[in-house]
Amino acid sequence: MIRVSLCMIVKDEEEVLGGCLASVKDCVDEIVVVDTGSSDRTKEIAAQYTENVFDFEWVNHFAKARNFAFSKATEPFIMWLDADDIISEEDQLKLKKLKEDLDETTDAVSMKYHLTFDANGEPMFTYRRHRIVKAACGFEWQGAVHEFLQVGGNIVTSDVAITHRKEEKTVQTNADRNINIYEQMINDDEPFTPRDLFYYANELKERGRHEEAINKYEEFMQTNKWVEDEIRACQAMTHCYLAVDEPDQAVDQALRTLKLKEPRPESCCMIGNHFQQKLDFENALFWYQMAVHQREGDSLNFVNHAYSTWYPYLQQCVCYFRLGDIPSSKEANERAAETMPEHESVIQNRKLFADLEKQNKAEAESQDK
Repeated sequence: MIRVSLCMIVKDEEEVLGGCLASVKDCVDEIVVVDTGSSDRTKEIAAQYTENVFDFEWVNHFAKARNFAFSKATEPFIMWLDADDIISEEDQLKLKKLKEDLDETTDAVSMKYHLTFDANGEPMFTYRRHRIVKAACGFEWQGAVHEFLQVGGNIVTSDVAITHRKEEKTVQTNADRNINIYEQMINDDEPFTPRDLFYYANELKERGRHEEAINKYEEFMQTNKWVEDEIRACQAMTHCYLAVDEPDQAVDQALRTLKLKEPRPESCCMIGNHFQQKLDFENALFWYQMAVHQREGDSLNFVNHAYSTWYPYLQQCVCYFRLGDIPSSKEANERAAETMPEHESVIQNRKLFADLEKQNKAEAESQDK
């Protein structure tokens, strides 16, 4: 069995830190908590679970803070979590079993990261992150914002999942924190890595600065980048072009992803949306049908399961209806309901189909008379 130090960086996390540590305390052999300037009870709560509570002066650089936390670990392996993460009881058992099964030849372990869930409690937005690393490998965090662990060697892909629960926090992080760090980097003439360009573009997009975002995405596309991020950049530019009312440019970006790898559900849905807007329901239907049969992408990439489940089925419902195929339209709506039974459109569609059935029944009875 391997021994693991949990290393965390925190700031003003009194609402969620206790729940996080309670869910992981029996799964690790050491807990290290580094506080970057809390003004609430965060350090007091951390002290209930560990003596290893340290201060780190915040320098607008997440990787430096995480590397400091890693430097305080004393066990052969290091794990990390954010304060608003938890490990479910099921995954606690999986993590304990994983520790028993791993040996010293392991260099890193990836785990699933569930960000959002549907009405049935099933993950809807998931990706993987490297969660455990061998201390002797000396892997370091990189990036002032959206930091990541640069790992290599013998990497184990585990079935353990970490659950993010940001919605449980009433005090949210400063929404402009990340973009402020990037723009300070620009003011200081600090070079941007391809990853920095990509995430800076994301920050611009989220703030409605769509034309600036497109320029940064295109700048990113000229760098030596990961193909999965290329696909995400094209998909993001699709949304940006739609936001500035350039639908033809938008679909071009969705089609651009087809040159990079096999079709992805999100890209298929975007192309389907284009044809649906043009009232070309047969071609739209083709792309929505393709969406539910495509691979969702590299396991280390962000995956929005909506684009392979309820969303394309809901759009198929519309297309079939406009093409006059009511039975297929109704069936597609029920497929969407399997994932999103409480979705407003699903409920409205069910009412519509029920009304149509009543109308047809009444007309049939009238004709019989």
